[in-house]
Amino acid sequence: QALRERGCRSEEQFREVLREIEAEVQRRKQLIHQSVERRAIISKCYKPKHPEVYTLQDSFLAPEFLEIVRFCTSPGADLQGLLRYLESFSDKRIYRLPVFTEEFCQAFVDELENFEQSDMPKGRPNTMNNYGVLLNELGMDERFLTPLRERFLRPITALLYPELGGACLDSHRAFVVKYSLHEDLDLSSHYDNAEVTLNVSLGKEFTEGNLYFGDFSQDPSPVPQYTEVEHVRARGLLHRGGQIHGALPIASGERWNLIVWMRASAVRNQLCPMCNRKPELVAAEGFGDGFTGALAQEEPQTVNLCAL
Repeated sequence: QALRERGCRSEEQFREVLREIEAEVQRRKQLIHQSVERRAIISKCYKPKHPEVYTLQDSFLAPEFLEIVRFCTSPGADLQGLLRYLESFSDKRIYRLPVFTEEFCQAFVDELENFEQSDMPKGRPNTMNNYGVLLNELGMDERFLTPLRERFLRPITALLYPELGGACLDSHRAFVVKYSLHEDLDLSSHYDNAEVTLNVSLGKEFTEGNLYFGDFSQDPSPVPQYTEVEHVRARGLLHRGGQIHGALPIASGERWNLIVWMRASAVRNQLCPMCNRKPELVAAEGFGDGFTGALAQEEPQTVNLCAL
């Protein structure tokens, strides 16, 4: 029925579409293995230009961001108090906040450009972004991204998005995307495979290219109302992963964005956010897509009645 609604009529059309689907399924099954191979080569052969950016330091973070985190971890912190520190956009629960310093953004982009110019193998973020870097392949998960998520972002998302597992975001997928006039100009509307997304504009110099936000994926309206949000260098946007969004074309220059898809296994183990079904899991390297399987050897806890 779904294929008929999209124009399939003949048996040959159905077979052709099914062949394409099967090819895409097989391609995706190979992605993790290919990524592991690339990471091993990069770890062995790549010489970073700015090795310091691979380990998160408080000095990389904007003082205002550190102040927000201090508030969120203080006794009695609540949502209304947190909102005084953030820029809010419409009623879609989209928030902008300072994240990094300008100096860190400049050094990080310089490092990314150095990697791009190297002869190292490169995986791209997804089929929609043809230019960019997968940060786990650069070895940034353990020393940079996991501390960023656990120490700094989770106290904020716990207050902003409690129903999406904001207090228990336990994995992520992080990458950098690049937009320029002769490469990717924009990004069509989509939603993320994440409970919560952080999108930070790293620079360089650019004009236009605003983000736009529509409906939440599970609650579409007949006539979507879009909200435009301007990118500001070194500042990040926090939004629900299921919020329909896209990027308008840049008019000049070049823009790099850090994207962190944050996942809560407690939420997605119950319902896959992409297909809205109970997930059927297969083993994967690293974080995979953020699901966790129950351990087969786990036994129910018993209670010592005599002790009671």
